[in-house]
Amino acid sequence: MKSAWRERPEGGNRVALRLIAAFAQRWGRAPARLLLYPVTAYFLLRRSAERRASRAYLERLHGRAVSIREIFRHVHCFACTILDRVFLLSERFRRFDIRAHGLEQLDRALARGRGVLLFGAHLGSFDALRVLCLERPEVSLRVLLDVRHGAALFGVLRALNPAMAATIIDARNADPALAVAIKAALEANSIVAWPVDRARPGERVMSARFLGRPAPFPLAPWALAAVLGVPVVLAFGLYRGANRYDLHFEAFAEGVIVPRSERSVAIEQAIQRFADRLAHYARLAPDNWFNFYDFWQIDHPAQTRDAPRLRAPAPATGDGVGRRS
Repeated sequence: MKSAWRERPEGGNRVALRLIAAFAQRWGRAPARLLLYPVTAYFLLRRSAERRASRAYLERLHGRAVSIREIFRHVHCFACTILDRVFLLSERFRRFDIRAHGLEQLDRALARGRGVLLFGAHLGSFDALRVLCLERPEVSLRVLLDVRHGAALFGVLRALNPAMAATIIDARNADPALAVAIKAALEANSIVAWPVDRARPGERVMSARFLGRPAPFPLAPWALAAVLGVPVVLAFGLYRGANRYDLHFEAFAEGVIVPRSERSVAIEQAIQRFADRLAHYARLAPDNWFNFYDFWQIDHPAQTRDAPRLRAPAPATGDGVGRRS
C-alpha cells in the first residue's frame, strides 16, 4: 500500500499548474478561485488515498466522525494555498492581508549573527513566509525543497521568479553536501527555512506523540541543529480564508551547546516539543494540514532512534543541541 508521502504522485502536473498560473495571472485571483471547486471535486474523486488520509487526520483532530463536506473543505483549503503560490512566488504580496505574530522573536535570533534555522511543517503555506523578504530585505531567505518530488511546482517557480528559484536548497538527499550548503547559508547569517515534519523513505526517524498517537519525525534537522548550535525558530503561515494569512514565529531553541553524551535525550525532547507545538497550530487552523498520506505510518510501524546519517563539521565552540530559549 502506498502510504509514504514520497510514494504518492505530486498533486498536479507541470502543464496543469502552468495553465492555472497563466489563467490566474491573466484574469486575476478571484476568477481563478472559482476553478478550485471543480478541481477539488476531481481530486476527491480520483485520489482515494488522499481522501482517506484527510478523513483519518480530521477524525483524529476532532475526535469524531467527519462528513465528506468537511473533507472537501480541507482539500479546498489546500487548493487555495496552491493557487496563492502563483502570486506569493511572484512577490505580489499586496493582494494579501498578511499579519505577522512573534516577529520580534525572529529578530532576536537573527541578532546573534549565526543565522537561523526556521523550522516549519506542511501546515498552511510556507510560501507566505516569503513576506519576510519585504519586512527584512537585508536578510537572505533560503528554503529547503525536495526538487525532484516537487518538480512541477519548482518548474512553475522557476518560470515565475528565476531569482527566487536560485535561492532554493535542494533537499532531495540527506547527504553531506546538503549539510554543507545549509552550514554555508547560516554562516552568511541567512534564514534557512525547513519543513521538518516529513521523513524521506529510508531516512532515520524518531517517534513522538502527535494528536494522541505516535508518529515518525525525521531526525536529521534536529541533529544538524545540534551540530551547528544555531538558533531555531518555529514558523507557520496559516491560511485564514479569503486573502488572509497569519504568520506565527516562535523562539524554540537558542543554540546553547550541550555535551555529546546528552545529545540523544535533548533531540528526543526537542522533537516531542515540536510535535506538541505542531498539534497546537493544527488545532488553530484544522484545514491547513497538508500531509495527505498516512502520517502516523500505521502500515509501516518500524521506527529507529539511531543517530541520523546527515553530518556537518562542528563549529569551533563545540557540539550539541540547542536548548529552549
